[in-house]
Amino acid sequence: MTAPVKRGRRGPRRALTEDEILDAALSLLDEGGPTAATIRGIAAKVGVAPNAVYTYFPDKAAVVKALVERLLGQVDHDVFADRTQPWRSRVEALALELRQRLTAHPGAVPLMIGGPMDGPHALALNERLLELLADAGLNPVAAARAAYLLIVYVFGSVALEVADLHPGPLPPESERIATRHLTFAATPADRYPRAAAAAATLAGYIATPQYRWGLHRVLDGITTHATTDPETPAPSAAQANARPAQLDRS
Repeated sequence: MTAPVKRGRRGPRRALTEDEILDAALSLLDEGGPTAATIRGIAAKVGVAPNAVYTYFPDKAAVVKALVERLLGQVDHDVFADRTQPWRSRVEALALELRQRLTAHPGAVPLMIGGPMDGPHALALNERLLELLADAGLNPVAAARAAYLLIVYVFGSVALEVADLHPGPLPPESERIATRHLTFAATPADRYPRAAAAAATLAGYIATPQYRWGLHRVLDGITTHATTDPETPAPSAAQANARPAQLDRS
């Protein structure tokens, strides 16, 4: 008669936290691009069954939303919060800070612009930007429109900057520009003479100087037309009397 097989006692269940899940998701995005962070992939990365991930997040969309919030929460508000500094300098500091944070995780960029950014960190960032534009003398309506324009410029620029790259860490800017220059230098001059002549400039579209140049032109337009643009309606009485909200600076 065969002796019954003794079953070993199960070990303790794998402890898991939301931060571990988000760490794994970000790692997968960094390694494999925006399609790599599946629930199964995240579960395998942390060594649990997919159901364990679902305990914390109902689906991938929830993971992405939490990850976007985490990345936006890493933005250093101190670089643009000093209201004694010129407002344009503060907007530029914010734009450069956002670009640095986003390009550090290029695989996450398409996901960040693929859905609404309406979590607490996103709202705090938007509030700070509205404060900046109020300091520039814009009324609430013009400030809200300008804030949207700036966000579109920043995220759009970064999205185009990382669009043609393979998954993985972003190569140095000089290396990426050199690669682009080889591509644009091969433009047939007989068919596209203007593009061929501008090859060096086209290669530098992803460069920091180009990013600053575009930002400055956007800011020039905002300040030039803020009080004269007929398409910007006058603020309501409530908006006109509203004081800019102050964020907790702790």
